[in-house]
Amino acid sequence: MGDEVTLLDLWSSPFAMRVRIALKEKGIDYEAREEDLSNKSPLLFNMNPVHKQVPVLIHNGKPVCESIIIVQYIDDVWKDKAPLLPSHPYERARARFWADYVDKKIYGTGKLVWAATDEVQAAAKEELIECFKLLESEVGEKPYFGGNTFGLVDVALIPFYSWFYALETCGNLSLIDECPKLVAWAKRCMQRDSVSKSLPDQYKIYQHLLELKKKLEAQNKV
Repeated sequence: MGDEVTLLDLWSSPFAMRVRIALKEKGIDYEAREEDLSNKSPLLFNMNPVHKQVPVLIHNGKPVCESIIIVQYIDDVWKDKAPLLPSHPYERARARFWADYVDKKIYGTGKLVWAATDEVQAAAKEELIECFKLLESEVGEKPYFGGNTFGLVDVALIPFYSWFYALETCGNLSLIDECPKLVAWAKRCMQRDSVSKSLPDQYKIYQHLLELKKKLEAQNKV
């Protein structure tokens, strides 16, 4: 009897995209269950009672939560297929550091670029460009963050490529001008089936984020 793998998913979530990429990199068959966060399923509440958020990986009935933890779990369980973490302890630590940096910096700062206005947006835009430039310096001339091997940091960051059009349009910036090497890295990642088949169209994401922005503005007026 094989493994039973289910992913509580959301098409627009960059965190769920990470898990989809990792599963595809490993060639793991799984069932995706799309969640509606305005009407969360009993299964989501049961499998992730603490945060009640996607993604959740359910492996043989047992839940694993938080995207970076899930990706590392996938790498540990299916370790013989396309490793996502290097074997050397120091390099593993470096990969975890940069994945954690992406977690702490990119989502929140990027959200202020597409959702905020005026001084808040301007400050967020400046900070986001600084973060992207730091990541750009880390990848350097390497094909991927781990060198020649697509790995954890790439999986952590590449979902935000789906935000690039929204960030550029809402923030009035050009990422190709600001961070050309990072854009080249993203396009290189997009040549992988695991990535291209896991990331939604940038224009679709842009429209989705505009709708979220309208909802946030309406809530703030109440």
